[in-house]
Amino acid sequence: MPDMHPIVKRLDEVICETIPGLRYAIKWKQAYYGLPEQGWIIEMVAYAVSVNVVFLGGAAFDPPPPLGTTDQSRYVKLTALEEAQGPEIHDWIEQAGRVPGWK
Repeated sequence: MPDMHPIVKRLDEVICETIPGLRYAIKWKQAYYGLPEQGWIIEMVAYAVSVNVVFLGGAAFDPPPPLGTTDQSRYVKLTALEEAQGPEIHDWIEQAGRVPGWK
């Protein structure tokens, strides 16, 4: 999704800078970020009009991301680079490094 590339690139930079020891994988055009002790903690996927960032332990965040109501996952839909640079995104990324995700 060429229009979403700047958002994906910036999010990837912030995630990699914020969480030390990060591992990542790509499956079915979705990026997964994880830590050995926490499991997979973030999933990112680009669509034609948005980038969804799923925090796999997001229900435990304070405050949790606004979307998602089942299980432990919560997510945000980003449509502009400015949204990807907001303080709440950075805060959720930091929290993701401390909260268990999928193992």
